Amino acid sequence: MFVDERTITISGGAGGDGAVHWHREKFIAKGGPDGGNGGKGGDAYIEAVRDLRALERYRQGDVLKATDGAPGSGSLKSGQNGGDLTVYVPIGSIVKNLRTQERFELTQEGQRVMIAAGGQGGFGNAHFKSSVNTTPQTATSGERPQTYRFHIELNIIADAGIIGLPNAGKSTLLNTLTAASVRTAAYPFTTLEPNLGMFHGFVLADIPGVIEHASQGKGLGHKFLRHIARTGVLVHLVAADEPDVARAYHIVRKELETYNMMLIKKKEIVVLSKTDTVSEEQKNMLLTILPKGAIPLTVLDDASVAAFSAELSRMLGKDAVNTNG
Repeated sequence: MFVDERTITISGGAGGDGAVHWHREKFIAKGGPDGGNGGKGGDAYIEAVRDLRALERYRQGDVLKATDGAPGSGSLKSGQNGGDLTVYVPIGSIVKNLRTQERFELTQEGQRVMIAAGGQGGFGNAHFKSSVNTTPQTATSGERPQTYRFHIELNIIADAGIIGLPNAGKSTLLNTLTAASVRTAAYPFTTLEPNLGMFHGFVLADIPGVIEHASQGKGLGHKFLRHIARTGVLVHLVAADEPDVARAYHIVRKELETYNMMLIKKKEIVVLSKTDTVSEEQKNMLLTILPKGAIPLTVLDDASVAAFSAELSRMLGKDAVNTNG
C-alpha cells in the first residue's frame, strides 16, 4: 500500500557528560583537574529525495534518534560528538512539528532542514579551574536534546496530473508516454497509488481515479485529491465507453471544485480516451458533448498519440509548473 503520510517522533542526541578527573603522574603529588568536556549530541535533519516510497521505511509511531555524545574523560579528552540523523522524505512533503506547529515544505531534491538539535556536551571539572578554585569537584551533565513529534504528509509535485474516473485509461496513457511500466487492467476500482513518469523532461503523475463523493471522503477520499492540488496542468481523461460521457466528466470536475475551488481554475486538457471502442460516428458525437477542444485518443493509434503529445508539450512548455493554483 502506498504510504504518503506518517506521524513519528524525531530526536537529536543527548550531550555527553563532563568528567571529574585528576591528573596523575609519577613524582607529581597533586595533579590538577583534567576532566574533559562531553561531546555534543547529533542533530536530526529531514532531507527531500526523489523517492515516492521513502516514507515506507518508517513505521507509524516510530521514534528516531540521533546518536548521543560521548562523555569526557581524563587528560582533558573531550567526548566524541554524536552522529547526525537524517530522515528521508519524498519531494513535496510537508513536515509539521505537532508541538510548535512549525511547518517545513520540501519542494526540491536535496533540500535539507535541521528539525531537532542535539544537546550540548557538559563541562568537565577542568573547565571550572580558577585562581580561587584550584580543585573543582564538579562537572556538568550533557544537555537533553530537542525531541518532537512530526506529521509528515506528501503532496506530489508534478508538471501534469492525469485524472479521471477509474478505468479511464490513465495508467495506460502514462505507460505510452513514458517508461513508467505501470501495471494496468480493466479493474472497476481505483489504482491504490500514484505513478510518475518523465515526458520530454516533464514529470507526469497518474493520479488514482477520483470517484463520486471522493471530496467527502468516499473511497480514497482526500488521500489523492490533495496530490492534484500541486500539479501544473490537468490531463482529464474521459473514456469513450462510459455510459454517460458528460456525467463522467462533470463528476470529476465537481469533486475537484468541492475539494478546492482553485483546482478547477487550473489549465486542463480534456481527452476522450479509448476511442477504439466506438465507431468514428460515435466518437465525433461524443466530442461535441465534451468541452471544446477535447482531443480524441487511443493508444493503439500512433497519430492520435502524436497529436495529444504535441498539445501536452505545448501546454507544459507554457504553463509548467504552477503548483500554487
